[in-house]
Amino acid sequence: MPVVIVTGASSGIGRVTAARLGRAGTTVVLAARRADELDTLAAEITAAGGTAVAVPTDVRDPAAITALVERARELTGRVDGLVNNAGIGGFASILTEDRVVQKVVEVNLMAPIRLMRAVVPIMREQRSGSIVNIGSVAGEIGLQGAYSATKFALRGMTDSVRRELAGTGIGVTLIEPGFIATPLTGNRPGLPGPEIVAAAVERALRRPRRRVVVPRMYRAAITLSNTFPAVADRLLAKRAAKDTGRTAGEF
Repeated sequence: MPVVIVTGASSGIGRVTAARLGRAGTTVVLAARRADELDTLAAEITAAGGTAVAVPTDVRDPAAITALVERARELTGRVDGLVNNAGIGGFASILTEDRVVQKVVEVNLMAPIRLMRAVVPIMREQRSGSIVNIGSVAGEIGLQGAYSATKFALRGMTDSVRRELAGTGIGVTLIEPGFIATPLTGNRPGLPGPEIVAAAVERALRRPRRRVVVPRMYRAAITLSNTFPAVADRLLAKRAAKDTGRTAGEF
């Protein structure tokens, strides 16, 4: 039975993804800070016939990341998949103070880098494995301050790692959700649910792809921003000004 680590598993996209993978016959290693939420999810997966192990983890702590990966490997001697989902929003402004920016960078960028660094040697030894990084459309279209900056950086890092690992049997996929109804967006009504992202993650673990945008409708916005940046500036300026000062939560 494959072993897959899912970070940010206590809520939102991570929770739904972990539950879906558990149903698919995967041993899911649940990582997040809230131990009670992880225990509840692990019990739900087990009751549904799946297998889950809760490992309370603060992904900002390098030692905790090492312990998480070691615990996952103890289960079968392998780590078959990693889903870097844990994420945090922040103030959508250049005026955001350092302590907020640093926290966003630690969770959204440094944690995925450290986790990949921890699992890649294991996957190299196995000659197989799959890494899925959860980016964002905000990593293609700059709009949300430090959050957007980290997702742009994660996109570049994912491309680099995929090329570095070409031919090793390790797949590396970037999934870029648009606005999804999760705690990060305040569970805004009318938005698609996290199930659409969870389905994309499951497919990517089985058949790695370079990049997946969900929902598909955001592809047009990305193309517009890349092809006609001046038009994108005009269209998004009011939105950016309106969002300045707002905060968002965590996955």
